[in-house]
Amino acid sequence: MNNYELMVIFTPVLSEEEYKAAQKKFTTLVTENGGKVTHENPWGLKSLAYPIQKKTTGLYWVLEYSALSDFNEKLKIQILRDETILRFMATKLDKYAVEYNGRKRSGVPTGTEKAGA
Repeated sequence: MNNYELMVIFTPVLSEEEYKAAQKKFTTLVTENGGKVTHENPWGLKSLAYPIQKKTTGLYWVLEYSALSDFNEKLKIQILRDETILRFMATKLDKYAVEYNGRKRSGVPTGTEKAGA
């Protein structure tokens, strides 16, 4: 099983319930196909760098999971069918990225923090 990180930008017109339901839909898709959700981080409403479909903001969501490599094609098909998603990016994580994310979540200094002023 490989480790992956999925970042999704949902349309900003979703209600809070629809936003949570969309997140749940993809986490259950991972677990139903034999994967394991490692971490889930909803960032909420953020400004976009450039307009997408005439929208200047989006609801960001990051999912870290482990799954078999052929699962990503199924995930991509489901994401492309979903009209509430503006953009997405799935990235394969190496062992160093997994270790870094784990340390960052647990609060251990990673060496990339800014010095206090």
